Amino acid sequence: MNPAILLVEDDARLAELTAAYLEKHGYTVACEADGAAAVPRILSEMPALVILDIMLPGKDGFDICREVRAAYPGIILMMTARDDDLDQVLGLELGADDYIAKPVVPRVLLARIKALLRRAAPPEPAPDAAPEFAFGDFRISQGEREAWLAGERIELTTAEFDLLWLLASHAGQVLSRDELLTALRGIGFDGLDRSIDARISRLRKKLGDNPDDPRRIKTVRGQGYLFSASDWGEAR
Repeated sequence: MNPAILLVEDDARLAELTAAYLEKHGYTVACEADGAAAVPRILSEMPALVILDIMLPGKDGFDICREVRAAYPGIILMMTARDDDLDQVLGLELGADDYIAKPVVPRVLLARIKALLRRAAPPEPAPDAAPEFAFGDFRISQGEREAWLAGERIELTTAEFDLLWLLASHAGQVLSRDELLTALRGIGFDGLDRSIDARISRLRKKLGDNPDDPRRIKTVRGQGYLFSASDWGEAR
């Protein structure tokens, strides 16, 4: 079955061309031009991926992302103005999985969609148990693509889980932004991309880390981030 994509874009010509290009490459694409209608449509249709523009009539992309994120388990790819890092950071903080800058290059959009869907796909069955790590009362499972803190499941987006898994699987090691971006998106750090910083901020909140003095995901100035193996509560 072809993955279903909902394209929320009020530029009719751009939506038509984008949908045709993606359908040519095997995706099922539906379009929605009205921001106010996007929320109920996302939650009723539950597409595999939503491509979400920011400037929309009725309701902007930020509000849509905020309203659907808790109930929508799929992928949200936001389209932002080129070089507008404020839009990019805000979208990621609201729960978007990734962003792509306008004007959109079709080949880049296709590659980004493939990468996002590939990361979100259930793992193939393996004879051995999928890797899992536990640090005190924190546990994360690659096979289940879930993480728990003090016995409670942590609500994570696809991108947040991927970043948390990467950090946890390298506990005690400093990972640079360049290493993280290369591993997660296949591109190096250009000195401007704020996506990793935004996701780290969201993860710290969800892990109960003190943003003023983080202990669980530490910032190593000038080097990157370090996942602590020891600053957790006792396992239950």
